[in-house]
Amino acid sequence: MELSVYKIDGTESGKKVTLDPGIFGIEPNDHAIYLDVKQYLANQRQGTHKTKEKWEVNYSTKKVVKQKGSGGARHGSRKANIYVGGGRVFGPRPRDYGFKLNRKLKQLARFSALSYKVKEDSLRVVENFNLEAPKTKDFMNIIANLKINDRRVLFVLPQYMSNIYLSSRNLSNVKVINVNEISTYDVMNSTSLIFMEGVQDIIQGSDVNN
Repeated sequence: MELSVYKIDGTESGKKVTLDPGIFGIEPNDHAIYLDVKQYLANQRQGTHKTKEKWEVNYSTKKVVKQKGSGGARHGSRKANIYVGGGRVFGPRPRDYGFKLNRKLKQLARFSALSYKVKEDSLRVVENFNLEAPKTKDFMNIIANLKINDRRVLFVLPQYMSNIYLSSRNLSNVKVINVNEISTYDVMNSTSLIFMEGVQDIIQGSDVNN
């Protein structure tokens, strides 16, 4: 499986990269993708929600009305949930929404997401480059030259490049990440995936597969 390498002006460089069909050409497993994305989103939740229960409300514990003879129900405290300002019954408490997934399942999900992008012809490989200075306009021109669906672009670098990162951070439709930060959620959430040359070799190595 081969892909052409493009120059930043949008023309083909004449070079090709070989993609491992065991990573970029597998039959995608939708359920693995679902679980990995679910875990990613669960880990983004702060889980700091909290309401006061009956014992935490700062009200007097004086009996509201006498036990008998009032003609109404018995009430023992203004802290009860039926009163305005009273505690909430079974209210939310701080919690961690994260859950565990096996390493091999997460790996399968990531490979499935990458295979989807190859099948959809949404993956481009661009030759190595760097910007002399952080300039958003120059980076936008590169994206435009590649003639891709730029609704949501995920640009993956083989290593951290500050000028490229700074040039893209004001673009709401572009996310630039290091190859070691790649996730199933980011790949599936993008409409176009761009690899800088060399990223595919790192993915096909042991660092990202583990």
